[in-house]
Amino acid sequence: ECHFSAQIFQQSSPHKKQLISKTFLACLLVLSVSVEVSNAACYFELLKPVNPGDEIKGCYDSKGELHEFGSQWKTVDCFECSCSREGIDCCTIYSTPVGYDKEKCVSIFNKETCTYEVVEKNDHSKTCPVHEMVG
Repeated sequence: ECHFSAQIFQQSSPHKKQLISKTFLACLLVLSVSVEVSNAACYFELLKPVNPGDEIKGCYDSKGELHEFGSQWKTVDCFECSCSREGIDCCTIYSTPVGYDKEKCVSIFNKETCTYEVVEKNDHSKTCPVHEMVG
């Protein structure tokens, strides 16, 4: 396929080559912008009955609470989980700052709001600019 495409490109007029090149570059740009940089931690647990042979009525979380099929909940560890007939799917709900001055600043995680704040190491009342987050 690629050889055939290259052959068509070689036989094209200069104007058509320029149009093909611009289209190709536009597609690459869209693809590169569309790809999400993610550092989210996720896990999946298969459903299993509490006792062998029992009917599975929903999903039990790490605290032993039963969640109905189709339900969603947030954990104290900042995961958002959902229950399906296949199992429990959980992913972190926060983004981690990575683009900031690590020599001057520090990131502090707030477990109540599931967010990071980036502040100066010597003065936590002063926030630092963050240029990139992942997750």
